[in-house]
Amino acid sequence: MKSLLSKLNSWRTRRHIARLARAVAARQPAAEQRPVVFFNASARLGHLSLNAAFSQLAAWGLRLAGIPIVHFVCKRGMTHCVLGTNPDRPDAAPPCAACVAQSKRLYAGAELRWFEYHQGRSLADSLSGRDLEQLRTFSYQGIPLGHLVLPALRWALRRHDLQDDEATRRLFREYILSAYSLGQEFTAFLDDVDPQAVVVFNGVMYPEAMARWLAQQRGLRVVTHEVSLRPFSAFFTDGEATAYPMHIPREFRLTEALNARLDAYLEQRFQGQFTMAGIQFWPEMQGLDESLLEKMGHLQRMVPVFSNVIFDTSQVHANKLFRHMFAWLDYVLEQIKAHPETLFVIRAHPDEQRPGKRSRQSVADWVRANRVNELQNVVFYDSQDYVSSYALIQKAHFVMVYNSSIGLEASIMGKPVLCAGAARYTQYQTVFYPESQSAYEKLLKVFLQSASVAQPEEYVREARRVFYFQLFRTSLPFEDYLDAHSPGYVHLKHFPAEALHPDQSTAIQAIYAGLVADEPFLV
Repeated sequence: MKSLLSKLNSWRTRRHIARLARAVAARQPAAEQRPVVFFNASARLGHLSLNAAFSQLAAWGLRLAGIPIVHFVCKRGMTHCVLGTNPDRPDAAPPCAACVAQSKRLYAGAELRWFEYHQGRSLADSLSGRDLEQLRTFSYQGIPLGHLVLPALRWALRRHDLQDDEATRRLFREYILSAYSLGQEFTAFLDDVDPQAVVVFNGVMYPEAMARWLAQQRGLRVVTHEVSLRPFSAFFTDGEATAYPMHIPREFRLTEALNARLDAYLEQRFQGQFTMAGIQFWPEMQGLDESLLEKMGHLQRMVPVFSNVIFDTSQVHANKLFRHMFAWLDYVLEQIKAHPETLFVIRAHPDEQRPGKRSRQSVADWVRANRVNELQNVVFYDSQDYVSSYALIQKAHFVMVYNSSIGLEASIMGKPVLCAGAARYTQYQTVFYPESQSAYEKLLKVFLQSASVAQPEEYVREARRVFYFQLFRTSLPFEDYLDAHSPGYVHLKHFPAEALHPDQSTAIQAIYAGLVADEPFLV
């Protein structure tokens, strides 16, 4: 019955998409304007993800406002795309038929350019026989193909440290060949279209990274977008969306009403009642168990250690102090052994074991390989152990994070936070984020040797200000148009096309103002 209902909903969504696409296509754009290009080949296959929906809704809304829109669309244009890569069978072909069929529905009546795959024989010969490191640094005709492809390869294979085996090298080569072929097509496309701007998903996955790099070589404006913090919300930026750059005006302050709004949100979040990218991370939230409380009673202090998901594309921006998260954890392990009087509670990120997206280089694997659980002053909670992170923070001496959002929340809760990776919030003085690895190591040793660690009151104020701005100013709301379908995927609600006009939509209004008037993409 559930399967039948799901198929019925999918059929209704496909029909609704087709109706909306035709209605939008009937609106004639302003002829005197140069077009805006939309490109998104890494957020969906046959179903509509959040980011695919954001891209499509934004394009429709801008078209209704009179801006000419041209889509660059994949038609078997890559031998291996990112979402179509099966990490268990990386040589398997992607499901192109379902993806192309969905594209035909989404772009019905729109102006578009299909691109197909053309293998460069000389490039294939140049790639032959290269090892992983040579592929990573590979450039061709001045294009840093290895650099552009690497983050997507890590994401697809769900690991940071890639294995130098033939299966990985083959997939690396295919990604490079596909990126180059796509780049040749995109270059010709830009020559023909002469756009005023290019809008891409993420900007880090290799198809969009290739398009972004080529557009920037021409001096074109490139806007990227990603999922934001609130349900069904998007983040648009002229920078790199996965780094979450934002400018908060100095004069912006939280009034009594804004503080009350933030507190109401935090009350729900501290109970685990929130989603991110359509995922409910906390189906339940448990208090601290008796065995942990007993251990805490026998040791001088407790320090929670919060990791992140190693393969996520946002991590390309994180590794400023340490080479990567596991290099940080290796250093943390040295300090655990050097401080037997301190209890360290290591908490794996709840998204590490998500079905269909399970990490293949996980904190749990690191714990086993290093026999961390055998140490008397360590407790490890895996990603599916639903112990409350907030309960741990309340009893913490101070908090250690790599770069996950729990660091900002801990700071708001009044706990000192020592951050090891660049995060959304380290752009502002919200946590302790040293300028180098050596400075980090010195500060950690001071914290571990101190009877208490004071949280600066200005960090709390700034953390609240930053979190509010992320939640309610940079998060563009699309909940009026979307319903949850399955984890990470959505259906379109039934609404008339005119509901997407900037005069009717807060989100589209912000995107329109950002593109046309060069204003910040803010509510």
